[in-house]
Amino acid sequence: MFGSSEEAGMFTVHRTVGSVLCCKCGIPMQPNAANMCVKCLRSEVDITEGLLKRLVLVHCPECESYLQPPRTWIKLQLESKELLTFCLKKLQKNMSSSKVRMVHAEFIWTEPHSKRIKVNVKVQKEVLNGAILEQSYLVEYVQQEHLCESCSKVAANPDQWVAAVQLRQHVSHRRTFFYLEQLILKHGAAASAIRIKQMDEGIDFYFSNRSHGVKFVEFIGKVAPIKSRSDKQLVSHDTKSNEYNYKHTFSVEISPICREDLICLPPKVALSLGNLGPIVICTKVTNSIALLDPFTLRYCFLDADQYWRSSFKSLLTSRQLVEYIVLDVEVVSSEVTVGGTKYVLADAQVARVSDFGKNDTIFSIKTHLGHLLNPGDYALGYDLYGANNNDIELDKYKGLILPDAILVKKSYEEKRQKKRGKARSWKLKSLNMEVDDKVARADPDKMHSEYEQFLKDLEENPDLRFNISLYRNKEYQPSEIASVTDGEELPSVPLEELLADLELGEDEDEEDDMME
Repeated sequence: MFGSSEEAGMFTVHRTVGSVLCCKCGIPMQPNAANMCVKCLRSEVDITEGLLKRLVLVHCPECESYLQPPRTWIKLQLESKELLTFCLKKLQKNMSSSKVRMVHAEFIWTEPHSKRIKVNVKVQKEVLNGAILEQSYLVEYVQQEHLCESCSKVAANPDQWVAAVQLRQHVSHRRTFFYLEQLILKHGAAASAIRIKQMDEGIDFYFSNRSHGVKFVEFIGKVAPIKSRSDKQLVSHDTKSNEYNYKHTFSVEISPICREDLICLPPKVALSLGNLGPIVICTKVTNSIALLDPFTLRYCFLDADQYWRSSFKSLLTSRQLVEYIVLDVEVVSSEVTVGGTKYVLADAQVARVSDFGKNDTIFSIKTHLGHLLNPGDYALGYDLYGANNNDIELDKYKGLILPDAILVKKSYEEKRQKKRGKARSWKLKSLNMEVDDKVARADPDKMHSEYEQFLKDLEENPDLRFNISLYRNKEYQPSEIASVTDGEELPSVPLEELLADLELGEDEDEEDDMME
């Protein structure tokens, strides 16, 4: 009837939409059920009439949570999807009664200190003769400050805790706690703690709920080799309702073995590990302890249970490291990867830096750092030649000949002298801790030097900073780039590893820049 499809394709049917005049203002428009243009329709009908435009949100300023009646408190972040959903739920019932449908909603930025949350809401409603009208309006939520039950209890009595976790490590430095602090911050493990106190040889964490304390102990057990025990003390007993109130205390001890420690394994432990060592270096500590034989490149991992069954202490710790200068290096083995870290066995000739100008003592030793060291480099190691070792485990090995020195890591201290005093391009956050009187009376220089050494370790060891968050330092000037000395650059943290440290003032600065 219409011919072939090719012929039919030659004809194009143009569909035209007729226009009518608005019954009020007379301008041409597309026809609708009301025969009025949008402007006139909005002047006649306000679909937002009767809708709530100002509401109150009960907000706890301490824990940043909001009250969901009757007694539930929900922790929500500003301008998050969860907070937007929470705000809109308060409008849904009012809209359904007015037969209005919500089609879009978004936050409008307000000054955080104004205690106001503004949301732009777009709604639709069927009006005159079936015409659909869409309109936007502003809803303002006023934050009414009110402490939640748990925060009010803490404010009334800061010692009103239910569970306390006493974290301890019996060593002479706080390097482990500097690292644990960053892990706790990254994973938010202490977010429910009502109080944190820095103690001698450890930190105390206080919680308002026993389950929070148990959860925190479980977290520490996943990142460090620990042993723990719990006790409880009866606070009160209601004989009528037979209710008991207890205070729970969790005593958590971290293994005294730290990274870079020199260890003499007990004979039974060395035998159970396939005659490893007995002189080994601790290369890494997580929930297990990584041990490396620096003379054979054999290694093993001890989990927490294995360690505490036959616990042992370090022969020498990182605080006893001595600086050496490398005179000669000769590689004697191929590269070996141990736990993701590369090592090469080499023969080296070294001399103590402190001996310069006093004697010509040179030590011929074996080292596992053959891939890093070159003649003229500096290294940190343990001086067994001049050390007076009174270790019980060492005495059990009759005929054991100790080397004169054991190198642990390459040293960049000489090159850092030129950079001393300059700001780093990165920084760390810290827990909000109270300080015990005994800790406050301790030597501040010692604490500062230990923290500075921890920062240097982060720069030198990518594995160490893998699980923690580093933030950009605004005080750092790009011109302060580390200088290259002897063709080798100082270890530093790459910019791509740094996170932006968001602050309240940043959004304001960005808006001002856009307006300019």
